[in-house]
Amino acid sequence: MNTSTNSAFLKEMGITEWTSRDAISDQPQAVATMSPVAEETQEIRSSGVWWFFGNKPQGDAEVLFQNIIRVLGLCAHEWSWKNPAEVFSPELLPSDGTPIVAIAFGGSAAQKLSGERDGLPELRETVLAINADGAEDLPLIATFELNQLIARPKDKALFWQDLLLAKSVLQNI
Repeated sequence: MNTSTNSAFLKEMGITEWTSRDAISDQPQAVATMSPVAEETQEIRSSGVWWFFGNKPQGDAEVLFQNIIRVLGLCAHEWSWKNPAEVFSPELLPSDGTPIVAIAFGGSAAQKLSGERDGLPELRETVLAINADGAEDLPLIATFELNQLIARPKDKALFWQDLLLAKSVLQNI
C-alpha cells in the first residue's frame, strides 16, 4: 500500500496521523503532490492553540521542550509559554474563536491555575478548567515538570499520555 492509501484507511478509522513538519519540509516535492486526505490531516493538526504554563525551561529541559513542539507539529503562532503567576486577562483569548488547550507543567502550576488542592498524581489524566474569569471553558491538562522528565525518563510514557489527552481535547472542542 502506498502512503495515501494508508492515510485514507487511518482517516476512515478516525485515527489522526502524526508526522513531523521537519520531515515534510525536507521533501518539498512531496508537499506539492500531497493527496487531499493528507491535506485534510495537515489542516486538522494545525487547528488550535497550545498554552504551556510553568517555569520557563532552560538547558536540557529547553531542548526537550523544543522536541515536544516539533513532535506536536506546532508552528510558532500555534503555541505560547505563559507564567501561571500572571493574572489571566480575557483579552488574551483569540477573537476568531480558535480552540485553546492549556498544559500545566508541575503540580504547583496545575493547582494555581485550576484552584484544586490535590497533588499532581490526582490531577493528571483529568481535564481540568482554568479558574479565572473568562477562562472557565479553557481545558487544562496537568502533567510533569520538564526537569522531572529528564531526571526520571520512565515518566515520559505518562507524559506522552497527557499530550495525547490534550491533543484529543483540542480536536473535540
